[in-house]
Amino acid sequence: MALFTRSTILNDHLYRRFYLQPFRTFVDARVKWVRDAYLDFAVEKEKNLKQIISLKNLIISQPSKTIPLSSASVYKTTFNLPTTAINFFQKYPSVFEIFQPSKPSSLPHVKLTPQALTVHNEESKILNSTSYRKDVAQRLTKLLMLTRAGRLPLNIIDLLRFDLGLPHDFILTLLPEFPDYFQICNMGDNDSNVFGLELVTWRANLATSVLQKRSMDENSGIRRENPIKFSINLPKGFDLEKKVRIWMHEWQNLPYISPYEDAFFLSPNSDQAEKYTVAVLHELMHLLVSKKTEKENLLILGDYLGFGPRFKKALVHHPGIFYVSNKIRTQTVVLREAYKKDLLAERHLLMGMRYRYLHLMNRKVRVKRLYRVRVNGSNKRVSSVKGG
Repeated sequence: MALFTRSTILNDHLYRRFYLQPFRTFVDARVKWVRDAYLDFAVEKEKNLKQIISLKNLIISQPSKTIPLSSASVYKTTFNLPTTAINFFQKYPSVFEIFQPSKPSSLPHVKLTPQALTVHNEESKILNSTSYRKDVAQRLTKLLMLTRAGRLPLNIIDLLRFDLGLPHDFILTLLPEFPDYFQICNMGDNDSNVFGLELVTWRANLATSVLQKRSMDENSGIRRENPIKFSINLPKGFDLEKKVRIWMHEWQNLPYISPYEDAFFLSPNSDQAEKYTVAVLHELMHLLVSKKTEKENLLILGDYLGFGPRFKKALVHHPGIFYVSNKIRTQTVVLREAYKKDLLAERHLLMGMRYRYLHLMNRKVRVKRLYRVRVNGSNKRVSSVKGG
């Protein structure tokens, strides 16, 4: 069992300050959804990027750095591909190359193109650097610190693994480097094993939110009692009803409770509780390298943390903070303040490498060769195309 605990004394000042205060609720007004073309494009241009990198990691993990094309059918479900694996490989010939091994009677295989292998090697240098591994370990620590118990099931962490920028094999390659930070724990009952990750100890030096740091920077490092407000960025053509604008102004002036505090004693329907909920969501989004993730990931995490439907309500009530895109076969939540039009205002080093993969994905090709491969009992003609 980890040594991580939260002292009840830590939250006494919050309890005394807020528990007996009267509360208002969100105004009875409809907050409409307005399409943001720039943020939709930011989401849409990364279509299939996660699948590309997952398949790339699979190929690289093989001793031969190749996989048989005949076994490709299993990957459609494994990696949530939008089409068959063979068609997916053919769609991105600047990333994947279908080739005939020199060994007699060998079936066609798939490997990375030289260009994709170059990007992978440069990405690996980043992922293996001391600075990056410390950065991702601290962001993972902060994610666990947002929970009341300081731990999360591994399956929930895996939902956010790509967005956090964790190595695909982080359990084996990252966690052993930080034994003072993390440990694997059993979160199941006596009849089941549900493995999770928990903090070894609370790290007070990391328990400052992005908004708190920003406020201190604006005040020359001094904590002031002025209310900390969220950045509101509404697209052109978006017009809130007057009573919603009045409510938003009053809501912004409510005290800011750090997401690293435990404020679950607040009435869940109060405006103060909603500002705390938004603070948790806002901080969580800042931990992600792309400042966006699938809406379902947030709802699953919020339900586990005990917020119930409050994450969903916060996303609806605050379209100036969070944008929900309906592109690429799902709903994606984007942190508005992190973007200037369709580009990240501050690009994480790993996102620079991911944009290199996007460049390859969109690259045109030339030179085509045909093969026949037997898949699921039938012959299928496939092509190998080399990048131009």
